[in-house]
Amino acid sequence: MTTSSKLEKAMENLQNNPYYEKYADRIAALQKTSPEEFLKRVDSQHKNKEHEKKKKFAGPVDTRQFSSVLNPKGHRSEGASVEDKKLNDILKLELVLDKSAAEVQNIWEEYHKEKEVISATIPKDSYVSIAQNMKEFPTFLFPLPRSQGYEFIMCQSFGNAVHFTPLLAFQVHKENAPECLTMVHYLELKEKGIVLMRGDYDKNVLDGKEAQCLANQFQMYYSGKDPKKVTLLELFNRSPDTFKHMDLIEELESIQLV
Repeated sequence: MTTSSKLEKAMENLQNNPYYEKYADRIAALQKTSPEEFLKRVDSQHKNKEHEKKKKFAGPVDTRQFSSVLNPKGHRSEGASVEDKKLNDILKLELVLDKSAAEVQNIWEEYHKEKEVISATIPKDSYVSIAQNMKEFPTFLFPLPRSQGYEFIMCQSFGNAVHFTPLLAFQVHKENAPECLTMVHYLELKEKGIVLMRGDYDKNVLDGKEAQCLANQFQMYYSGKDPKKVTLLELFNRSPDTFKHMDLIEELESIQLV
């Protein structure tokens, strides 16, 4: 079975899952309409002054959460792809070559502290396991807590990068679905025993805490430390018929991520 077929089968199972119906009935309803109709509806809501007044009391919900499905991803530029990004584009390597791993980690954290991105410093040995699982299990789903339940976010790994997109956006645009979060792992400082990670997120879809929630879930599943989570990775990628999406939510609710 191809990766595309597995994805379609897994998403079909997701739609039939009772937990999905309970928490994502809005998404299920939207799936029954055309993308054009959905566009009109969101645009109408956005322009409605009364709707804006309600948002002040209800908090950010509908339009931000579904904004990523409105337009497909634009064509890639002729420049370097995400997978080809270099650490030197962010941090001048000559300035840290004589620094210890601890000093580099501090510099990396301080540099990103005031930026609207997420970042991490990963021990090289830990990243070896993560990279192996990224290659073996390139696709997965994560439940993201929302104001009225959960939204499923799909991730796909390519090389040292991980691309996240809302499941609904993928269903509408397929391979042209825009990413809501892209994490890149930089390997240039492996000799120091560390791998640096930076994640850029679409602020129209996620806030910083939600992006970090997805990154935390990714690390816990792909680190390989929890046999139960590894089993879920295997089921999703190899036996989608037996994969239960309720297990993902139960795993999330058993920990404190946000």
